Amino acid sequence: MSANEQQKNVPNALPAGYRFNEFEIKEVIGGGGFGIVYRAWDHLLERTIAIKEYLPVSLASRNDDLAIQLRGERYQRLFNAGLNSFIQEARLLARFNHPGLLHVLRFWEENGTAYMGTLFYSGMTLKEWQQGSPESINEAWIRQLLPPLFGAINTLHRAGYLHRDISLDNIQIQENQLPVLLDFGSARKEIGNLSDETEIMLKPGYAPIEQYSEEGDSDQGPWTDIYALGAVLHTLITGNPPPVSVVRCIEDHYQPLSTLRPEGYSLSLLNAIDQALQMDPQQRPQSIDDLAALLDSPVSEMGELVSNVVVPQEEPPQLPDPEPVALAVNPAAGTTEPVMAPRVARRLSRPLMLLSGLAVIAVAALVWGLNRSDNVAPEHSAAASNAPGSVTAAVQTPAASAPAMATVYLKLNSNESLLLNGNVMEVKPNNNGYASLNLAAGDYHLEVRTSTGVHSQQLKIDHAGTWLINPGR
Repeated sequence: MSANEQQKNVPNALPAGYRFNEFEIKEVIGGGGFGIVYRAWDHLLERTIAIKEYLPVSLASRNDDLAIQLRGERYQRLFNAGLNSFIQEARLLARFNHPGLLHVLRFWEENGTAYMGTLFYSGMTLKEWQQGSPESINEAWIRQLLPPLFGAINTLHRAGYLHRDISLDNIQIQENQLPVLLDFGSARKEIGNLSDETEIMLKPGYAPIEQYSEEGDSDQGPWTDIYALGAVLHTLITGNPPPVSVVRCIEDHYQPLSTLRPEGYSLSLLNAIDQALQMDPQQRPQSIDDLAALLDSPVSEMGELVSNVVVPQEEPPQLPDPEPVALAVNPAAGTTEPVMAPRVARRLSRPLMLLSGLAVIAVAALVWGLNRSDNVAPEHSAAASNAPGSVTAAVQTPAASAPAMATVYLKLNSNESLLLNGNVMEVKPNNNGYASLNLAAGDYHLEVRTSTGVHSQQLKIDHAGTWLINPGR
């Protein structure tokens, strides 16, 4: 909800001049796959506000009368689930009165959907700040940012809630330099949880391993947001987020900042970030107070909980689990755009469990991020391509000379052989029991020949990323 965002030509947006009683739409200031944000004028109080509209473009569109219409009856349950989550998020945020949390002024339903009116925050996101003024980011600037940010996150945690979506583009830096933690994105997450076509939306590098588990809620806690906050600080200092947590479970190429020692940053700050980015949730600081203690930094206690009334949660509709197929994540360094992240097998929650049981994961395929430009093709992880046992495959469709686009990991025992499109591949598993291939775009048939039979899988590489597959097992 930044005042600096350029007005966008967002499909299905309400026109300028549209009125919600005293609120008049002035312009579109943001739009994505799950909603539209407007700058509006409050004629009663004579002030500018922001209005967020729930509109998942994959499920619904706007009619000529400006009402929302489903693209098909089969989307009704998904739309309603997302709508309910949007409403619950508005009610949750309205309970708090903290300058570091998005402040909801009003909520209403109209046009077949829902809206929330919030304060209008000037300034820019941390992502915009890093891109526009990287020279201004130093330890003093970061330490000035942390106390109010700690206070906002701590307010949520003490009330029993998690944010689960902390990233550079979800932290707004106002003109007075105070940060505001923006919305949770609950609607898109609920739709992702229930849809076989639209998977859980997670930002690669920022989401810890427990967020990739369907049963991860029981393993998530303040340490989950602390990992994401550590990833934010890592990105501010190095320019890149840490490696994707799913990839780190296979081969952890994270280089501790306390070892790299980037110039101008204290060992205490670097060590605190390393601790926040521990793969094992139990090894991270368990609370914001613990993280602040590592930094010898205060936690700003501005604001208070407005109401102690608990908002009742409705049971979301249940849809059948998807059939087991391949998993993919995008580990592109420097990429902070949200992408579709994998749905991981139900029994996997702790990183150590994932390390020991990835061979039997049943996971759903990656759906490339909604509204992502076709010309964005993040490079695959250099660390993964240099991993022990990696080999570049020259058999692909189309041309064999095409550059590698994706790194594919698969479980392989030392006495097993791998065939790619009928050709035997000379690959060896690494210390964790995984072989890797660097593949160009194309269609592939993989076979793993074991002492008990042949396991096969078709694989289509059409976007950059890191894939974890489990042929026919």
